[in-house]
Amino acid sequence: MEKNNLEYPLLIAQSGPLEGQRWKIKSELLLGRDSDCDIVIPMRQVSRQHARIFKREDGTVVEDLNSKNGTYVNGHHIEEVVRLEEGDEIQVSLAQHFIYLSSDATMPLDALPLDMQKRRLRVDIGARRVWILDKELDPPLSASQFNLLRILYEQSGEVVARSEIIQAVWGKAAEGVTEQALDALVRRLRDRLAEIDPIWDYIVTVRGHGLRLDNPAVTQAA
Repeated sequence: MEKNNLEYPLLIAQSGPLEGQRWKIKSELLLGRDSDCDIVIPMRQVSRQHARIFKREDGTVVEDLNSKNGTYVNGHHIEEVVRLEEGDEIQVSLAQHFIYLSSDATMPLDALPLDMQKRRLRVDIGARRVWILDKELDPPLSASQFNLLRILYEQSGEVVARSEIIQAVWGKAAEGVTEQALDALVRRLRDRLAEIDPIWDYIVTVRGHGLRLDNPAVTQAA
């Protein structure tokens, strides 16, 4: 008997011609421009057989197939098989972006902690899923957008310094990241949240200090 759809890891297309599409990773997915590939990316800079994503005993991995323009994981060009972690971004020739979600990303909303269920915006950090007013944000946030939301969510109501946010989002690459880069990321995250809830401003700028998340409890309709 076939597994339930939710028990498989997922590959979800983000920016690029396939945006919004998703594929279950049952055993192997071949990515490329050729029509015989499991995921066809109709772009000239993509090789006919560009990369493959497959499962092995230690998890799900991605491998570049000697493509002309390369395969990237979280912005790093890969030259050997790389094991994928929850929320990793995969870029095929920097043309099509994907996000990887492991099978534990299928936790239903009512399985979240009670306090999370009561809030206007709910985040399952382990599964990298976001709900706004009971509607899940789909496609998922990019890794940088999620890391920004995560640090604010973990300190909801508190002002988080911009320097702390930059370090949390960019990690080892934080040195040299400009204020303008952070501002651009904040705008993109606000735009994504506004897709579901254009009324509420979740991310508040506290001038001279940093950012905070305004995430009140949902009030019951009278």
